[in-house]
Amino acid sequence: MTAIARFLPVDDPSAKSAAGMMLTEPGLAGIVAAAREGRVTFQRILTYTLNSVTKKTVTLLLLTVGLVMTGHAILNPLLMVILPIAGDFLAMSLTTDNLRPSPRPSSWRIRELTIAGAVMGPFLLAFGVCALAVGKYVLGFGTDAPRALTFLALVFGSRVIIYTPRKLERLWDSCPSNWVLASSVADVPIASVLVIFGLAMAPLPIPVVACTLAAAAAFAFLLDVAKRPVFSRLQIA
Repeated sequence: MTAIARFLPVDDPSAKSAAGMMLTEPGLAGIVAAAREGRVTFQRILTYTLNSVTKKTVTLLLLTVGLVMTGHAILNPLLMVILPIAGDFLAMSLTTDNLRPSPRPSSWRIRELTIAGAVMGPFLLAFGVCALAVGKYVLGFGTDAPRALTFLALVFGSRVIIYTPRKLERLWDSCPSNWVLASSVADVPIASVLVIFGLAMAPLPIPVVACTLAAAAAFAFLLDVAKRPVFSRLQIA
């Protein structure tokens, strides 16, 4: 359809409406740039989809496991509201992320995407269950403190799920966009302050919050190593 615009005036409304793309400069550089931007946008959508599916599935499973472990709900309704709010701003910032365009034409491969989520999900679930188990069986927390610890583990663990599947390469090979970094810098301190001061939940000591954050950092490197052969096998760029 772009060829139609070659034979009509640039300001011709019929040319603009019929063309799928309008080239404002001579040459094919505009087409190359548009194809590159389209592939980058697709990678952002792919990352957001994988992140969203993984987090929602794992949260549901963790609530079930926590109910079995403790005999009561490990997240109250208020925390269930705060939790997605804490993650939504960071998830929305993915629309600005610095990602490399895929090396081949992009297409939705639901099977491969589901397998990738099935691999990453158990890691996040294990991280949350381990944090809950440490709080209950090692630190001897009662009923309310494990809820705060679960909330903290889900917030920190979700940051890992945001950053790790951004690309096939190592976690530190490219820097996220400024908006992604700013959202993370805001999210982590806000969640920590809520937990430390016991706002909407039982308070936790600062060392417990710091250890949970350090464990999330270790979890990020572990997941980064585990995801590479899987993404390579599934050809997820």
